[in-house]
Amino acid sequence: MKESDKQYRHNNHSVGSATVHLIWIPKRRKPVLVEAVKLRLSQILTEVANEKGWIIKCLEIAPDHVHVLVEYDPNTPINSIVKAFKGRSSRYLRQEFPHLLKLPTLWTHAYFYDTTRKVSSAVIEKYINDPHHYK
Repeated sequence: MKESDKQYRHNNHSVGSATVHLIWIPKRRKPVLVEAVKLRLSQILTEVANEKGWIIKCLEIAPDHVHVLVEYDPNTPINSIVKAFKGRSSRYLRQEFPHLLKLPTLWTHAYFYDTTRKVSSAVIEKYINDPHHYK
């Protein structure tokens, strides 16, 4: 992707992009995210993202884990994103699918995250030193 093709968020005092890859699993890594549960989880995560102004760039729901690549407001802490996704989905899914009540909780407390769009300092240095700044 060329630098000019990137989509940036424009806020009152900043311009930028913040994207994070999140992964979390059901309690005891039970393969419960299938069929109607999987479909409903996708709907819930999309609703949360839309309400918060986040953009789900990519979503994969496997039977025993969830991957979400989400673009978010950089003023939002990553743990708040996870809490919003896991909290609402746990509550709704356990209300709508009673068999999920067999688990003590739907999700484990843990999650994985990795911020994206990392670039090396050499790339940043090249950009800063590029003559286009001096026109």
